[in-house]
Amino acid sequence: MAKIKITQLISEVRSSLKQKRTLEALGLRGVRKSVVKEKFVGLDGMVRVIAHLVKVEEVK
Repeated sequence: MAKIKITQLISEVRSSLKQKRTLEALGLRGVRKSVVKEKFVGLDGMVRVIAHLVKVEEVK
């Protein structure tokens, strides 16, 4: 499976509750924090919810 690196670029302060919970579920705890996740079916939807707050890169 492919891995992706998700980096939070913008604070979640003015975000909706759904977006805040999605960031928490992914393990993102603050601006400039990154996590590497295995790609799975639900991950694309989670990233779509917070796409304006994060940067997504594919890891080899």
